[in-house]
Amino acid sequence: MSEDPDKKISTTGMAKVLDLSVQQLFATLKDYGWIRRVDDAWVLTPKGEFEGGEYVESHRYGRYIVWPPTLDKHPLLAALESNQRITASEMQRYYTRLHPRQINRSLAELGLQMHSILGWELTARGKQLGGQQQESAESGAYYVTWPHDFVDHPVIHRELIKQSDAGLVIEADGAGDDLFSKVESTPSEGLDGHLLVTPLELQVCNWLYLAQLTHACHRALPVEEEYYADFYLPSAHVYIECWLQQESKERLTMKLKKQALYQQHQLRLIDVREEDCERLDETLGRALLEFGIKV
Repeated sequence: MSEDPDKKISTTGMAKVLDLSVQQLFATLKDYGWIRRVDDAWVLTPKGEFEGGEYVESHRYGRYIVWPPTLDKHPLLAALESNQRITASEMQRYYTRLHPRQINRSLAELGLQMHSILGWELTARGKQLGGQQQESAESGAYYVTWPHDFVDHPVIHRELIKQSDAGLVIEADGAGDDLFSKVESTPSEGLDGHLLVTPLELQVCNWLYLAQLTHACHRALPVEEEYYADFYLPSAHVYIECWLQQESKERLTMKLKKQALYQQHQLRLIDVREEDCERLDETLGRALLEFGIKV
């Protein structure tokens, strides 16, 4: 047992040096046969001891494994960066406008994984694309890791970039100030085939679809006047209205009239505003939970 742990580095510290997740490094060392799991603890194998692994004792952390600080130069570990596996959370750095839950739901929609009471479970199709089933050492929840070049797969990249760009408005040369009036004249198709008239509606529609929530677009309100909700979720009788920062006079008048009808008839309503785009998962998730819909 080493009496000077400063000369060696913990597995967690080694993961930081290699820019890997701690769980991935533990899994890799296990695959290499350097460590193995016994009950609730990691123990060294003879191969791990040969590579310089030792135990240290800590009053705070108990017994844990440390490694030579030069171990990051080991050929097997040095090659990890190019062979690094990533999770949906780590894929967010390539698609910064998407929440990890949105990425997970997108992969599920493509048939690569499915959500269960245990977490995200890998499907046969996902396994074909290099997915590996993992279990959180802390919570026991299931999740999936993917090869690092998974984000370069043409289908994966196409679908995620489509969602990442949904709601972005690119101003063409010569476009005027009333940009959204131009957008409204050219409906966009959501992932489920619905035609949406604003970028915000497109984002909301895609979010509802990937959350597997049955919804209608431009559904007539249950009132005598002829007004239509942006979205309607029949399972909970919830309506959703999307508000732009710069509404046209006609559209604003219509939206305010609908707002009054929602209140008059005590209809369940969720308002989503353009500034909510960057936190749509949090905004809609919390609002729906208040009406008993958990996503």
